[in-house]
Amino acid sequence: MSLRIRLQRKGKKTKPFYSIVIANSKSPRDGKFLEKIGIYNPIQNPYIVEVNVDKAIYWLEQGAQPTNTVKSFLYKKGVFYKKHLLNGFQKLILEKKISK
Repeated sequence: MSLRIRLQRKGKKTKPFYSIVIANSKSPRDGKFLEKIGIYNPIQNPYIVEVNVDKAIYWLEQGAQPTNTVKSFLYKKGVFYKKHLLNGFQKLILEKKISK
């Protein structure tokens, strides 16, 4: 089962509101999802993006692939930077255990 981190549309016809969700890549846009990790509101000026960083990192490590739009949001929120730092820290701990 391939997972995607993508937007799920909500709101009225002229007032869109999106949830950032983890879903199976074959499920429809507004169909079933596994977990909601954030929101995106394009109507506000400036637009609002809220992401649970820890959940996003967890799902990225599980192999979930973000869509292009969600990927740009995750970069702006620093999710990929934090994931990079955590992976480097884990490698450092592993190297210290091996060298002892």
